[in-house]
Amino acid sequence: MTEKSPGFERQPDYPLGIQVADGSVRVIYRGEKVADSVSAICMTESTYDPVFYIPKGDVRMELLSATEHKTHCPFKGDASYWSITFNAATAANAAWSYETPFYEVAEIAGALAFYASAVDSIEFDPN
Repeated sequence: MTEKSPGFERQPDYPLGIQVADGSVRVIYRGEKVADSVSAICMTESTYDPVFYIPKGDVRMELLSATEHKTHCPFKGDASYWSITFNAATAANAAWSYETPFYEVAEIAGALAFYASAVDSIEFDPN
């Protein structure tokens, strides 16, 4: 999206930060590496735990399938969701992405984030 975030218009001091994750990020599901990236972005937002957004090129997209689930964030935009399937197990709506986020968070466009509770681990090794 090239439009401005209505959330930031209402709350310009909302605590949200974006920076390149200086290291490597891996996502493991059922012992299988689903994502491995040195190009992830780390987002810190309000009181939430930091979230890594991983470029789709660093994700094994053959293990993911898009779902109908959608959500909206007034600061980031409309989120799409993916489920992970591996070895006959499925983690429903385990990953999300803002395909066309608001202007203020354009860096996360198309990158995937994973719920820590839906995967074995999200590992970060700093440089």
